[in-house]
Amino acid sequence: MENALITGATKGMGRAIAIAFAKQGVNLAVCARNAADLSEFKTELLKINAGIKVFTAIADGSNKTELLRFAAAAEKEMGFINILVNNLGAYKYASILDDDDDALQNLLNTNLLPAYELYRFFGKKMVAERKGHIFNICSVAALNVIPEAGSYSVTKAALLSLSNVMKLEMQPHGIKVTAVIPGSTLTNSWKDVPVEKDSMVLPEDIASAIIAIYNMSIGANVDEIIIKPVKGQL
Repeated sequence: MENALITGATKGMGRAIAIAFAKQGVNLAVCARNAADLSEFKTELLKINAGIKVFTAIADGSNKTELLRFAAAAEKEMGFINILVNNLGAYKYASILDDDDDALQNLLNTNLLPAYELYRFFGKKMVAERKGHIFNICSVAALNVIPEAGSYSVTKAALLSLSNVMKLEMQPHGIKVTAVIPGSTLTNSWKDVPVEKDSMVLPEDIASAIIAIYNMSIGANVDEIIIKPVKGQL
């Protein structure tokens, strides 16, 4: 049985990805800060597929101690984690000159450092097993910076760079690493903005792409995939 750990899994893209893997029969480890959200989502996942195991833990993924405690507990409960989806992220609409004093550090703690820490935690174990697939959810802001979201753009560019390092470190060992680069996706980041659903990428689109990539033959990998709205640039 395959085991996946997904950060930021109770909402948006992470939620859609978790549901898609549940339909594939993959066991899941998810964390969130809200116990009620976790409980409801676990029930939903088991309704989708009663044959999988769902491990949940209350943890703040932006906190290194809590994140690594969750990772260790998931591994103890489920065994070898062969799928890692670094999805946790936050968007902040502000130019760098107008940022709060702690804005960059907060975004680093959410958008970059969890992926770094989980890579260090699981990477050598994947190498030992010569098996694994890491998905890093980046952003088109990593390719074309958004000046109105300067610190966000910086942290997502750093995540893409980290993903490229992971890929080169893991290639000799047969471990796959994929950078998923979505454009404007209909998640909670847009909850206060009037948008047309048909003008956005949907979380389910991201999930479908990840499942398709994961199901490729053992010798094939998608290093990077960009998924953007048909209309518009981002």
